[in-house]
Amino acid sequence: MTELKTNLNIVWHGGATGNGTLKADYLDTKVAIPISLGGSGNGTDPKELLVSSAATCFIATLTYMLESRKLPVVEHTINSEAAISDNGFNITHYPQIILSADATEIQIQSAQRAIEGADKGCEVGNLLKKAGVTIEVQGKVSLK
Repeated sequence: MTELKTNLNIVWHGGATGNGTLKADYLDTKVAIPISLGGSGNGTDPKELLVSSAATCFIATLTYMLESRKLPVVEHTINSEAAISDNGFNITHYPQIILSADATEIQIQSAQRAIEGADKGCEVGNLLKKAGVTIEVQGKVSLK
């Protein structure tokens, strides 16, 4: 695989109860320490960024797979949840693919396999799994 590099910059103001601004090529957002950890909560926190990265990788991989299969996709979305406990870090993705009403059974099955393939093909998810994060996928394919 070709080496990919990412550059970003964070400028922080105001100590633990302040916040920072994270900027990258296409990202500009506030970051902060969560209130539950004594911070301001006035920005996204590291856990949200990590889960966002995993979810973005998953849906981008899924999008590529659906397009390469030339499926009649009307819409596809993902909701993701994360839980941190003494047992570890768990992420659950809930992708939903809506195919056109005239999709065939073969296309529906292909979309379901694409969900499974996106889980296996997402590089960020694979890195997190190697680090001990449990990632589950509960996908749904429906017609519109």
